[in-house]
Amino acid sequence: MNFVRQVHRLSTIAQRTPMAGTRAAKPLIHIDVTSDTVCPWCFVGKRNLEKAMDASRDKYNFEVKWHPFLLNPNADTKGVGKLEYYKEKFGKERAAAIIENMTKVFQELGLNFSIGGLTGSTLDSHRLIALAGRQGYDKQNALVEELFCNYFTQEKYIGDRQVLLEAAAKVQIDGAEAWLNDSNAGIDEIQHDLEQYAKGVSGVPYFLISGQQRLSGAQPPASFLKAFELASST
Repeated sequence: MNFVRQVHRLSTIAQRTPMAGTRAAKPLIHIDVTSDTVCPWCFVGKRNLEKAMDASRDKYNFEVKWHPFLLNPNADTKGVGKLEYYKEKFGKERAAAIIENMTKVFQELGLNFSIGGLTGSTLDSHRLIALAGRQGYDKQNALVEELFCNYFTQEKYIGDRQVLLEAAAKVQIDGAEAWLNDSNAGIDEIQHDLEQYAKGVSGVPYFLISGQQRLSGAQPPASFLKAFELASST
């Protein structure tokens, strides 16, 4: 075999032989989460989702986007006492049972569930989440985490402008003050998301996995793992 033919043969073999260590690209799992920032089960669902994601990052890449849901669209922007609101909405006995249960659930996640502070309108928090989404899903997810922690574990009112600005600064959201000062900023996005993702949803959290698998409520990590598997195989 002459030299030219030998080089051509070796080149052909090299082209057909995969390089050592190369792997097929991992499937991308896109997750749309419909949630309200004052919903305790939404926080629980977020943590369970993240447990499932952490357990399967060797198999999949993930992209999580948050969408608004307004549990109380007519809530007072000034805020009312959280405990009093629970009692008024659920009744004294049921409110006590809910608080006891949520305290246990949060403890299992290593979190403190606080019933102190104010609750009220979540519209501005969703407007801020919309801004964060424009700057990247990772920033958006970090902001959602910060708002949940503020509201449920630190007794901060997430309808308060200063609380929102501090949360935005902590996760490095640009332009938050100007955005919040413009009462129309983000409204169109919120309305679009409410129509596209919240329509027909009776309760949150609600998860849409790669546009195929649907999960409602604070599902355990195993349910998400199964949904990832099904979504990646179709």
